[in-house]
Amino acid sequence: QEAEFAALGVLASIPDADGIVGDMGGGSLELVDVRDGKVINGVTLPLGPLRLMDADNGNAKKIIEKSLRESGMLKAMQGRPFYAVGGAWRNMARLQMQQSGHPLSVIQHYTISPSAARAISILVSGMSADELIATDAISNKRADTLPLAAESLNQLIEMGEPSKVIFSVYGVREGVLFAKLKKSKRKQDPLLAGCWDFARRYARSPSHELELCDWTDRLFSCSGFDETASQRRLRHAICMMADIGWRAYPDYRGSRALNLITQATIVGIDHPSRIFMALTIFFRYEGPGKSSAPEELVKLVKPRELTRAREIASTLRLAYILTAAMPGTLPQISLLRDGRTLRLILPKKLADLTGEVIEKRLGQLAEIMDCEWSLAIEE
Repeated sequence: QEAEFAALGVLASIPDADGIVGDMGGGSLELVDVRDGKVINGVTLPLGPLRLMDADNGNAKKIIEKSLRESGMLKAMQGRPFYAVGGAWRNMARLQMQQSGHPLSVIQHYTISPSAARAISILVSGMSADELIATDAISNKRADTLPLAAESLNQLIEMGEPSKVIFSVYGVREGVLFAKLKKSKRKQDPLLAGCWDFARRYARSPSHELELCDWTDRLFSCSGFDETASQRRLRHAICMMADIGWRAYPDYRGSRALNLITQATIVGIDHPSRIFMALTIFFRYEGPGKSSAPEELVKLVKPRELTRAREIASTLRLAYILTAAMPGTLPQISLLRDGRTLRLILPKKLADLTGEVIEKRLGQLAEIMDCEWSLAIEE
């Protein structure tokens, strides 16, 4: 039952999880197979660090290896993600972030390679409690037991050969709560639900953000964009978060939005996607050509994705100058790409919206998309 709740906790925050969930507690280790949003099977092993503390280091390794071989879960782990749950492994993730210079301190959905996970596991398993405390990444209460928890993770990765290691702060407690939700709630996308909550709290008009989703749908469904379902989902999340910095002084809106998104408690999103979201909203406020975006974040985004962030940001900048964040206007305006031309079409009753600023924003977007632009007024 504990194993099942741990798996549900992971599925609540990573709904497309497909691999083995491992929940390291003080007295036991739960291993659970999750596929297609469902818990398949799981086992509980007596490998909690408190149970292993009485064995010397050599015996602990043998106990861990024997239990894992007999668990029947190693074959199911091969070539699939391993989702690491539990306070001990979260502390290890924090230390690995510190050592690697990772720019985010959000542990949820932090992903590392098996070799990186083994490296930090081997390092921690050989450190004393005092050495671990001195790193400032490890809590005092975990220092005594962490080397044994690290040894368990090392053996799991060596024997199970997962494709990657993903850390989750959602576990048993969140799984218990998730199990109590109505099925309709459990089926909601956690990222979009979280971003909608931000929109309702921070945006001037949340309904305008929903119009943004539809308006940008029409543009990015045009030929030449080849937007995937996951990219569309992320764009919708960005639209919902697009106005979260408006209450700040104009010079600080970009940095405020950047900090909010990189530190937000939203789930259902990995670190590269979170950084992509943050940079897109930063460009929405600061301008797509701004070179003041934090370099430690920019270097983690692929060049094509960075261009896409600027495309979305420029589209949002055009939308907000047209609407002033008020709902009801965007549905009357068309923004489409027809071959090599980006076309903005306004109805005659909104003709007064046109002007130098609109043309400048439209021109910026067309330049990023490497095409010409036109502006038309229609009856």
